[in-house]
Amino acid sequence: MKKLLLSIIILTFAIFSAACSSSSEKTGDEKSKVIKIGISGADDRVWQFMAKKLEKEGIKIKIVRFSDYVQPNMALAEGELDANAFQTVAYFDAFIKEHKLDLTPIATTIIAPMGIYSDKYKKVDEIPDGGKIAVPNEASNMGRALLLLQEAGLIGLPKDFDGLGAIDKITDNPKHLEIVPVVPGQTPRVLPDVAASVINNGIAVDAGFSPTQDSIFHESATATPYINIIATRTEDKDNPTLKKIAELFQQDDVAEFINKEYKGNQIPTFVPLSKIGW
Repeated sequence: MKKLLLSIIILTFAIFSAACSSSSEKTGDEKSKVIKIGISGADDRVWQFMAKKLEKEGIKIKIVRFSDYVQPNMALAEGELDANAFQTVAYFDAFIKEHKLDLTPIATTIIAPMGIYSDKYKKVDEIPDGGKIAVPNEASNMGRALLLLQEAGLIGLPKDFDGLGAIDKITDNPKHLEIVPVVPGQTPRVLPDVAASVINNGIAVDAGFSPTQDSIFHESATATPYINIIATRTEDKDNPTLKKIAELFQQDDVAEFINKEYKGNQIPTFVPLSKIGW
């Protein structure tokens, strides 16, 4: 009987030890997991700030930089990233529809005003008849650029404009401007060859411009389609770690950091996903 009791005790201890070991290993795996977040461009100041903040919560992130607006979404869809944060909801909606990707926003972040830049003119009304205007060639960003040119009084668009850019959608062009679509990353480089260029905020910053100080005209009001987002795969939208990252991003200290660091070139815009159609 004593031998049987001893055997039971030993067996129970072994099972308990194995369970503890398994639990410990699982916890270690969870702690060691690094969340990969994709961005476009070299400016990672907000995510460096977030990395320090998240580390205090036991969450480690790795910032993965891309030089275009295509690969961050493709890499996310293919599982090379856990999330990305680089795009407006308008661009996101158009991209996932075109490429049939199962991605979902999990948080709103900022609005980064788009601007019109020129090496030759200080005001938009100085742009001459027949002048060339470079715009991003991707549909949603071109649409945003056309809306900005309309706001600047240079062109007209239909009242039911859907936000997707195409040159033939311009209904009024009193200066007979030549709209030249180029790859977004090239919009700063073509400045010597055009009267003006419409440059996305992040690309402008990477090129050494301040959208609110160096542009000759920039977006004057926030607009829902141009709110930036954090996105992930739809299957991961309820992942507790990703939800925690989204929650911690939308806090006052992050907003204060953005306002102080970017001086109006980026505007923290923390609104419910329902406001951007999700």
